[in-house]
Amino acid sequence: MKDRLYDDNLYQFHKPQASYWEATADDIKVSAPALSGDETCDVAVIGGGYTGLSAAYHLARNHKVDVRVLEAGHFGWGASGRNGGFCCIGGVGVHRRDLIRMVGVDRARQYYQSQIDAVELVCRIGEEESLDFRAQGSAELEVAHTKKAFERLREDFDVSSRHLNLPVELLSAEQFRERHFDSDEQFGALVSRPAFGLHPLRYCRGFANAALRHGAVLHERSEVLDWSKGDDGWHRINTAGGSLRARKVIFSTNGFMPERLKPEFYARTMPIISAIIVTSPLTEQQKAAYNWVTGETAANSRRVLNYFRLLPDNRFLFGGRGHSSGHPDGEQETYARLESMLKSIWPKWADLAVDYNWHGLICMTGSMCPSIGQLDGDKSVSFAYGYHGNGVNTATWAGKKLADWIGSGQVPDMPDIVQGMAKKFPLASLRLKYFRLAIGLASWMDRRG
Repeated sequence: MKDRLYDDNLYQFHKPQASYWEATADDIKVSAPALSGDETCDVAVIGGGYTGLSAAYHLARNHKVDVRVLEAGHFGWGASGRNGGFCCIGGVGVHRRDLIRMVGVDRARQYYQSQIDAVELVCRIGEEESLDFRAQGSAELEVAHTKKAFERLREDFDVSSRHLNLPVELLSAEQFRERHFDSDEQFGALVSRPAFGLHPLRYCRGFANAALRHGAVLHERSEVLDWSKGDDGWHRINTAGGSLRARKVIFSTNGFMPERLKPEFYARTMPIISAIIVTSPLTEQQKAAYNWVTGETAANSRRVLNYFRLLPDNRFLFGGRGHSSGHPDGEQETYARLESMLKSIWPKWADLAVDYNWHGLICMTGSMCPSIGQLDGDKSVSFAYGYHGNGVNTATWAGKKLADWIGSGQVPDMPDIVQGMAKKFPLASLRLKYFRLAIGLASWMDRRG
């Protein structure tokens, strides 16, 4: 069984990504010494991103559970410290109309209500814990890149408003230009709420400190090397520096999941590389060239989409799908492609410099929905993963659901489409190959409009 799908370059836990987020969150410190010696707790959490931190935070605060979190890198090393900072409705790998076709309108509506709850949960934690994550905006913009794409957005608007009861708005190209921005690929947009942007690493580190204040114990640079369960019912988790005995375990590593640790999790995820560039600050003249007057998060309507936002310091963040190997050479090709794409959409920014670039993994499932539950054969193991590039709120919400489940002993109220283990990907060793074919087909369809 291969432990990792990508080149080892993607799993350098000792090495922070040279991201804009890392450069602007150094004032927030987390006291989380590596695990050393032999320790014991009630609940061990493997993975210190939003899911694991939310589970630990809510277990310690609401249920007074003795909980420890093991993070392979530093807190915020993974996707929770690298993403674009979009807190918005999503979390599934299909369009809203397709989810209705898959599960029915009532179950889809229930799911999207949980997404609204998840956005509100992040807001509430931020307020209650005074987290300085630099919230920005109040909506997400999906921008039609062609006239044909705008007609698809019109269908999405009808589905979202009539069937899912979501607060959405459809803007013509002229309306959108006046209220938000213009570009060479702007033919109107779908505006969705609630949504906002934030600084993801500041949120992650602030969340970690909140968990510490409420009694959780955190260990960074504590990669799990071995995990077993004895006849006495206790789990034993070993790291390079020590071991941890626990009655229960939460597995919350998402796209960086080490599949070798538990065979039940093999081939349950499709980690996908996503990359981001951040430019030098735009001048007022550069913003005026495209009437940029918005601070909302945005994405275009391409099937292989790009996501972007103007940051509070006027730098421009632009992201999209990465390469398919994880090798350093592929990184540089991706960054060059993203810069070329950015400047083809906004050609008047041709002289804009790129100051930061980095990459990470998002996580898809074979069910195209998040996966939250407990192992059928061992209820002492809980898990949550598969947020399809929408982990800020979805992972926070999923972690709380796991905490409520463990703390109360009862299955929490949550949509049935997220409950249980996601189905396995077929021909698991070929996952990357057939994903490349899917991306190639989607890119071809984008070129046709």
